[in-house]
Amino acid sequence: MILTYYIVTTLLVIAYLLGSIPSAVWIGKRYYGIDIREHGSKNAGTTNMLRVLGRRAAIPVFALDFLKGFVAVTIIDLVKYDEVFANAPNENWFYILRFAALFCAVLGHIFPIFAGFRGGKGVATLVGGVVAVNAPLVLLCAGVWLIVLMISHYVSLASMIAGVCYPIFTLTSPKVGHLPPFIVFSLVVAVLLIYTHRKNIKRLKEGTESKIYIWKPRKVRIEEQERKARENETFEEAVEELVEEFREDNKEE
Repeated sequence: MILTYYIVTTLLVIAYLLGSIPSAVWIGKRYYGIDIREHGSKNAGTTNMLRVLGRRAAIPVFALDFLKGFVAVTIIDLVKYDEVFANAPNENWFYILRFAALFCAVLGHIFPIFAGFRGGKGVATLVGGVVAVNAPLVLLCAGVWLIVLMISHYVSLASMIAGVCYPIFTLTSPKVGHLPPFIVFSLVVAVLLIYTHRKNIKRLKEGTESKIYIWKPRKVRIEEQERKARENETFEEAVEELVEEFREDNKEE
C-alpha cells in the first residue's frame, strides 16, 4: 500500500513538473528575444503569442502545451499495473487519478516552478489532458469553440463558451454521463475557465478585448493597410521634421 501511495504521488509530481515547462516563455526568449509576459495581455499562452509574435510562434507553443496535458494524464495509466488498482471494482478511481494529474499539470502551467510561478491560463494544457481522457467530448467542444471564434473573433469568449458546453456534453454522453468523477470534473473545468478568463470578461464588457481573425475579411485588411499607411506617414513626417531641425541648427552655427 505504501508503494502505491509513492507511485501515485510521484506521477502527480511529474504531472506538475510537465505543466511547469514554460514553452511560451522559453520560445519567446530563445527565438524572439522577449519575455512574452511583458507584452500584449502579459499571458504566457498561445493566444498572446499569436497576438504578439504571430502564428509561427503560437503553433509550437500550443503543441507543446497540449502535449504537457496529454502526457500528464496518459502516464497515470501506469497505476493499472499496481495490485491495488488492478483489483479496483470500477473505473472511478482511474478517472479520479487522471483528473488529479490533469489538475497538477494545469496548476503547473498557471504557476510554473521553472518560470517564477508566472504562467498562462492553461487552456491548451487542459485540452490536451481532456483529450487523453475522452477525445469525442473535446471534439464537440472544439466545434463550438471554432464556431464562436468565427462569429465573434474573440478567443477568450470562444474558450469560455466551449468550457461551459463541456459539462452539458458530459451529462448527455452515454459513456461517461453516469460517472460522478467525470461529471464533477466537467463542472470544475467550466468554472476554472470562467475564473481564469475574468480579466478577459472585463475587457469584453469594456470593448477593449483584442480580436483574432482566422480569415481576415476584406474590410479588416483594408483598415489595417490604411492604419499602417497612416503610421508610415506619421513616421516620415517626424523624420522630415528632425532633418529640418538639424539643418536649421547647422545654419545657425
